[in-house]
Amino acid sequence: MRILVLGGYGAVGSPVTERLRAQGHTCWSAGRDPHRADRVVDAGSPGTGGFREALEDVDVVVNASGAEDPALVAIAAERGAAFVDATATHTYVAAVERLSPRAPVLLNVGLAPGLTNLLAADLHTRAPGDGPIDLAVVLGAGEEHGAAGAAWAFGLLGRSFPDPATRTPVRNYTRPSVFTLPGQGRRRLYRADFSDQHVLTRDLGRPVRTHFGLDTAPLTVALAGLTRLPGARRLPTGLHLPGSDAWTVLARAGEHVRWARGHGQSRATAALTAWATTVVDGLDAGVHHLHGVATLDDLPGDLPLTLGGTSHDPR
Repeated sequence: MRILVLGGYGAVGSPVTERLRAQGHTCWSAGRDPHRADRVVDAGSPGTGGFREALEDVDVVVNASGAEDPALVAIAAERGAAFVDATATHTYVAAVERLSPRAPVLLNVGLAPGLTNLLAADLHTRAPGDGPIDLAVVLGAGEEHGAAGAAWAFGLLGRSFPDPATRTPVRNYTRPSVFTLPGQGRRRLYRADFSDQHVLTRDLGRPVRTHFGLDTAPLTVALAGLTRLPGARRLPTGLHLPGSDAWTVLARAGEHVRWARGHGQSRATAALTAWATTVVDGLDAGVHHLHGVATLDDLPGDLPLTLGGTSHDPR
């Protein structure tokens, strides 16, 4: 395929580009920096930032730039290009779902959302019913996540979102729940506005709730404290925090647990996004989510992660 990667020289976009090229695809990196981009594009200004021109001869657009503008999807679809996006913001996902694209669009394709969607869908098959599925997302505080990821996490501070099942407001980094994580033991994690829970609650017909934390417990507690501090989301995001690059995602439904873990969130997100880009080939026009077109069994064996699970969670 001929693939344009928005943000193709960033923390996620660079390994996406490398992985797709290694698989034999023609791949162009796109971004504002003419010294690093194959095609100069300002994803923040899709109508005037060179995006239309950059779509020449492109089959698929992969959005690894952090830009969340439905116009990018609409313009790509007008040109007949499929669109793949790993964004975690539910309002953007909802806006894209309201489009009627004339090309396939695949959302929720990264680590969280993405792999979390597959874990939850797998549990729904193993443990059907209407009971809640709780998702845990723990990221390594010591990894360089890139400016977009850090800004997104800090941007949640102090904000609220509607619970996808009850529609009651939930403040980010509140309503803790205790999880037993592989290799980490018991951890207290907090609700956060990832898009996976909104789509999964609707598609699976049962409550899904996403909880977030960092691999360093005191930093997770700090997020819970900062979320009630006015103006906290405007704190600088370029700080190097103590911690590792280890990540874990887990889904829990009653006694059933499925999890995945690895090192390097950006690397794992990139590998999953690159794989999802190959999945989009052959999909019908319209908006799709990863759990609607693939399962855990479809994951290739060369992904930088380990899967596991138990039939009982010793909480």
